[in-house]
Amino acid sequence: MIHHTMIVAFDEPIPASELDEYLKEFEELVTGSGLVETFAAGHHIRVPGDDHAPVAVASAVLQLGLADLDALNATFTMPGAADLIKRWQSRHPYKAIWVNHEPLA
Repeated sequence: MIHHTMIVAFDEPIPASELDEYLKEFEELVTGSGLVETFAAGHHIRVPGDDHAPVAVASAVLQLGLADLDALNATFTMPGAADLIKRWQSRHPYKAIWVNHEPLA
């Protein structure tokens, strides 16, 4: 199994309800693709140290579990992904970084 762990940082804070909507739409897209075996996501938990973050403060973390590299590579071209990103970027610009790794535990 390979995990694709993604950290999303919206440029400006968004209401929790809208973040939940983003996470739900993302989950529906990836789990409906047949490529993703597991999915988990959650809101960032804010702490005072966030004021000193050197790059950005996350809004949420998402983790996809995939069988292999072929499945991971296919997620980058799955139908609907570009539309979801474009729609959310137009409403609430954000940046994402990710790491692909074997299970940590």
